[in-house]
Amino acid sequence: MKQSELFNFWCKKAACLLASCLTVMFLSGCLPSAAPACPYELPAVVVSINGQDLFVELAFTPETRSCGLSNRYTLGEDNGMLFLFPTMEKRTFWMKNTHIPLSIAFMDDTGTIVMIHQMEADQTSTTYHSFQSVRYALEVNQGWFRLHGIKNGDRVEMALPTILNVR
Repeated sequence: MKQSELFNFWCKKAACLLASCLTVMFLSGCLPSAAPACPYELPAVVVSINGQDLFVELAFTPETRSCGLSNRYTLGEDNGMLFLFPTMEKRTFWMKNTHIPLSIAFMDDTGTIVMIHQMEADQTSTTYHSFQSVRYALEVNQGWFRLHGIKNGDRVEMALPTILNVR
C-alpha cells in the first residue's frame, strides 16, 4: 500500500472513530445541546406533600426563576423546581424553551396549593396564571400531582435554607 493510500485509510478510520465517539457522547448527554440548560448551580431540598417526598431545585433570584427548567429534556420522576418569590403577587409562567410537559402548583405564603395547571412543552403563546397572589410555584412532571392525589388545598411542607436571599 502506498504512503498516500495508507494515510487516507487511517484518516477514514479516525474520522469514523471520532464520529462514533461523538454520537455516544451526544446520546449519553455528555455533549451540550444547542441551547444549554440554565447555567446556574441551584440549591436543592426535599419537600413533602401528603407524605410524598419530592426533590426540588430552588429558583430564588430573578435570573434563576427566568431560566427555570428551560432547555432540559428530562426531569427525574420525583424531582421538580420550586420558585420562591420575595412578595405575594399574581404570577404568570410560560413554557418557552421548556421541552418537558409540566404541572405547576401555585402556593400561598403558607405553602397551601391554590391552583394547579397542566403545561404543554415548548409553548410560547400560552401563559399560565395564578389568578390570586402567591409566594411559591412548584413545577413537576406533568401528571405528578394527579398521580399522587395532590389537589388544591393541600399543603407543601418545606424546610427552606435560611441563608437564601430571595430577591
